[in-house]
Amino acid sequence: MASHQQTPAPASGTLDVAALRADTPGCRNVVHLNNAGSALPPASVTQAQVDHLRLEEAIGGYEAHARAADRIEGTRASIASLLACRPDQVALMESATSAWARAFAAIAARHRLGPRDRILISGSEYASNALPALQLARHLGVRVDVIPDGTDGTTDAAALQAMLDEDVAVVAVNHCPSQNGLINDVAGIGAAIRASGSPAWYLVDACQSAGQLPLSAADIGADAISATGRKFLRGARGTGFLAVSDRALAELEPFPIDLNGATWEPDGYAVEPSARRFEQWEKSYAAILGLGAAVDYALGCGIEALAQRIDALAARARSGLEQIDGVRVRDRGIRRSGIVTFDHVSVPAEQLVTGIRAAGINVSLSTPEYSRIDFDQHQVTGLVRVSPHAYNTEQEIDTLLSRVSDLLAMPS
Repeated sequence: MASHQQTPAPASGTLDVAALRADTPGCRNVVHLNNAGSALPPASVTQAQVDHLRLEEAIGGYEAHARAADRIEGTRASIASLLACRPDQVALMESATSAWARAFAAIAARHRLGPRDRILISGSEYASNALPALQLARHLGVRVDVIPDGTDGTTDAAALQAMLDEDVAVVAVNHCPSQNGLINDVAGIGAAIRASGSPAWYLVDACQSAGQLPLSAADIGADAISATGRKFLRGARGTGFLAVSDRALAELEPFPIDLNGATWEPDGYAVEPSARRFEQWEKSYAAILGLGAAVDYALGCGIEALAQRIDALAARARSGLEQIDGVRVRDRGIRRSGIVTFDHVSVPAEQLVTGIRAAGINVSLSTPEYSRIDFDQHQVTGLVRVSPHAYNTEQEIDTLLSRVSDLLAMPS
């Protein structure tokens, strides 16, 4: 792991919430329940970035980069620990979207996708993943089909397996959708693809699961796992990462490639053998170091301990919301994530979000443009999204519940 400051490992799987809050300056200012959007960072994350920016100021950007090279590579190693994979499988990216898009574009270029090809996406897929597939459908005739949901609302692995044939080139699924609280069985979906013998490439969006759930790249079995730094990992905005399979390293070449991903030789070029081929040279190395500090902080807490704490706070929020007259908790799945979504039978979600924010409580508004298939299928026009983290308190959840009750008691 990178040589960043870490919080002490928890004893007996518990977390010192007071210490987490002391490490998080933003807790003094707001009740932050928008960690599925962008979490409050620990002070060590911000300090790692500031220190590097000061070094760039003092000696120059390239020189600071050279001096921090070992710590930058340490970030890659820390992400490998987070995902239980090798460092050479990890690419340091500017966002989850850029990570996902680089893998997807490499597949499209490798196979010259066209009318003979199908792309299968989950019904809860995020817009930035669905839109590139729809672009290929519009311009190249690729067919895009939606994998049905099972009875519990999650992507149905058995239904997917029945859809797999020689025409399927890509399967794209998100682990924890940002708008319905469920956790897709991405490992089971990976197993179904392998059991079918399908050559389809498997892409998993782990944006909302990295930092709140234990992850194993080998268990998931995806060819590409993309994630961001800013959500449950509590890292810097403008950071993300990509973890790729050995198959991807053997067969995929991103387009366009730059001097970070290939060496220009007299008779052509040689592709970088590791996942670094998916990266581009120019990025914020201060932000990358902040990402490394965030991953190390999460690992120091223990991902299992974080998962248990987040789950308990989310369950408290759901239970309390369900007791408020007219409130409908919209989360699905037998096992649920730390994302809690709700609406009201008559009060628009946008109005509720505005009222909650006015009380100094950060929540977000989810609308159909973020996941069109899912919203339309369930006839939802807007949702209030609440996403606690381990540093939140039970009292903060109760403050949210009281605010929602008060808003609904106000005369319209």
